[in-house]
Amino acid sequence: MATLYIVATPIGNLEDITLRALNVLKSVEVIACEDTRHTQKLLSKYEIHKRLIATHAHNEESSAKGIVGLLDQGLDIAFVSDAGTPSISDPGARLVTCVRKAGYDIVAIPGASAFSTLISVAGYVGKTFTFEGFLPIKKGKRTSRLEVLINRDEAFIIYESPYRVLKTLKEIKDIDSKRVVVVAREMTKTHEEIIRDTIENVVDDFSSRSSIKGEFAICICPKAASVEIEEE
Repeated sequence: MATLYIVATPIGNLEDITLRALNVLKSVEVIACEDTRHTQKLLSKYEIHKRLIATHAHNEESSAKGIVGLLDQGLDIAFVSDAGTPSISDPGARLVTCVRKAGYDIVAIPGASAFSTLISVAGYVGKTFTFEGFLPIKKGKRTSRLEVLINRDEAFIIYESPYRVLKTLKEIKDIDSKRVVVVAREMTKTHEEIIRDTIENVVDDFSSRSSIKGEFAICICPKAASVEIEEE
């Protein structure tokens, strides 16, 4: 029976791909991907030449039906998102549901994800945390959600674009100016930057910058961590 492989890819540095992921990408007949041009860069580095089909947030349901059709033909297929692990703030979940309903095997090929990479360097010692992903775009809903998350006794992780990151940081500051955050920019890439400080200091830092570039992952630590940094 044909199989769908859900393959995690690097979040920045292409050398972070696993040997197993490479073996799968080399062995399948078709690779479904979020952006064919983006995925082609990874495949070209490792001299992998496969048929690519676009499967992204805007066509995932219709593309999933086409993928089931290819599985019906006995073709093994891999699915990758642009970076990291599919279905985590990325396409993948609808495809998995459709393929599972069709009765085909689905195999996860684990690897990098931005939120787990951030947690590993955040210095957070708690046993639980919330992965929130991207916050609501509308200010009222975003602020309400931040207030709920900040009042929990655990860390939470959000993703943010360079265009909204300063606005989001300021909203966190308005709720609790002494809260400790860990801001990661361009993780695993050449210009990687990881800052751990109070949200007040982080906002001052980013407000003074002439431009803000890159993708962001942010860990907002619980209040206990803020007390610790004040005592240092």
